[in-house]
Amino acid sequence: MRKATIERKTGETQISLTFAVDGEGQSNLTTGVPFMTHMLDLFTKHGHFNLTIDAKGDTEVDDHHTTEDLGICLGLALKEALADKKGIRRYGSAFVPMDETLAQVVVDLSNRPHLEFRADMPSEKVGTFDTELVHEFLWKLALEARMNLHVIVHYGENTHHIIEAIFKALARALDEATTIDPRVKGVPSTKGML
Repeated sequence: MRKATIERKTGETQISLTFAVDGEGQSNLTTGVPFMTHMLDLFTKHGHFNLTIDAKGDTEVDDHHTTEDLGICLGLALKEALADKKGIRRYGSAFVPMDETLAQVVVDLSNRPHLEFRADMPSEKVGTFDTELVHEFLWKLALEARMNLHVIVHYGENTHHIIEAIFKALARALDEATTIDPRVKGVPSTKGML
């Protein structure tokens, strides 16, 4: 099974995260950030991953450090779980509607980190969660997973729906990109490595 565990401890957070690419959509999440728990739960379900998180952070300050470090840990775990990336499809894309919203996510597990984020958030908060942290989480995920990640929200009015559609589309795109394709011999690159 393609799986990795990441332990991260800083002056702001303490996180233990286990991620399995080839899962059943099962999650056991304690993040300290309820909205991120919700998003990571549906990410796990829609990507058919398994994800366990035990996180403690300085959420009495705000959710920034915990959300950022969750992105770091998930990115590191994805990179480690995929190892040399032999046999994977490498590219993945998904459109996901959520009521009035349509989100698109495209990924390339290229070892060339980049985030292109084209999503307007109508509200600065969903509950107590600062919506600008979605970008922060995705950038750290892309950086540490060493992937090219494009997020495009074509339209949407409800901020919760927009973010939820992004996370579901991300899950489905990553599921496609990480799938082993029997036609792929070795690494899916003319360079011979990713």
